[in-house]
Amino acid sequence: MESALKNNGLDYIEHQLIASIQNGLPIADRPYAQISDQLGISEAEVINRISSLIDRGLFKRFGVVVRHHELGYRENAMIVWDITDDEVQTVGNQIKTYPFITLCYRRPRQLPEWRYNLFCMIHGKSRDEVTQLLREMILENNWGDAPHEVLFSKRRFKQCAANYITQPEKNK
Repeated sequence: MESALKNNGLDYIEHQLIASIQNGLPIADRPYAQISDQLGISEAEVINRISSLIDRGLFKRFGVVVRHHELGYRENAMIVWDITDDEVQTVGNQIKTYPFITLCYRRPRQLPEWRYNLFCMIHGKSRDEVTQLLREMILENNWGDAPHEVLFSKRRFKQCAANYITQPEKNK
């Protein structure tokens, strides 16, 4: 086991930590304290180790998966934008400030078929609400000329976290 841990840069505790959080944090007032009890380390160490995994690029993303449909948000749309490369970071940062934006990310264009490089998601209780929120955002930022498409979802897929470790490493 020691050589395997050296190959991926993880120690035994990190393997255990990843295995314990990869399917979600415990629903608790202090989820990191609950994890620390399971692993036999302090709550601060759990938080520091998660930060280290993020800083080292081993976790690309650490966030919440919200089941929006169960909260009454029945409509959602992915808005895809064709933003010039020199403006895409600025526009993306502006989009992310809106509370109704749940995702915003940049992807490479796939020319000639797909010219879009910025993607954002809006959830709403109705199609009209989503359309109105988008319209307001476009007007507030004077983005009327920015090429974009609105892609409403037709079906819902199961959302789940990434599985990094299938079997927690055992200390031999």
